[in-house]
Amino acid sequence: MSQSEMPTARTCVVREPHRGVYDRETAYRILDEGFVCHVGFVADGQPYVIPTSYGRSGDNLYMHGSVASRLLRHMKDGAPICVTVTLLDGLVLARAVFNHSMNYRSVVVLGKATLVEDPPEKLEALRVLAEHIIPGRWADARQPNEREMKQTAVLKLPIEEFSAKIRTGPPIDDEEDYSFPTWAGVVPLRLTMGEPIADARLVAGQKVPEYARHYTRAR
Repeated sequence: MSQSEMPTARTCVVREPHRGVYDRETAYRILDEGFVCHVGFVADGQPYVIPTSYGRSGDNLYMHGSVASRLLRHMKDGAPICVTVTLLDGLVLARAVFNHSMNYRSVVVLGKATLVEDPPEKLEALRVLAEHIIPGRWADARQPNEREMKQTAVLKLPIEEFSAKIRTGPPIDDEEDYSFPTWAGVVPLRLTMGEPIADARLVAGQKVPEYARHYTRAR
């Protein structure tokens, strides 16, 4: 899986091509660490970009939402979509404002999503979505009932046409700017977890589960 794949004309990174990455292992690490994807599509000539949660199982991405949502209604016809996930790792402060940047990891997936109709696969997809957000929670919470299943639609997008893009490292200034008297470097950004806050109506005696007390995005 770590072997690079050939990008398509649509997924080949054009701007800063040396930052393009095309192996699944790298792309999947980014997808598995992220929380939110942005789904781009066109409906009746109008472009939309919708943020939503997602989960990955093997070579498929799953997304869910209300059966009444514009995104889910549009996907019934197998329309093409673009899914992006971005992780921000740092602010890159150069000597020249023009050369300021960010350290990041991102993935773009192109394809056609389909509605998951098979009940067992749909339930498994919802488990994947829940476990992507916080592993261990699915088995510890009430499972979706029949009414909730009917109100929820699930999309499946095969991860076939994709690319990743990564920037790391210090600022890159024009040679003549390295003597400019200002601070330059990287301000690292990290996602940190706070202390869990119990709900006011919690049943007496319930302790914070280990998966919440020691939550991490590390996989």
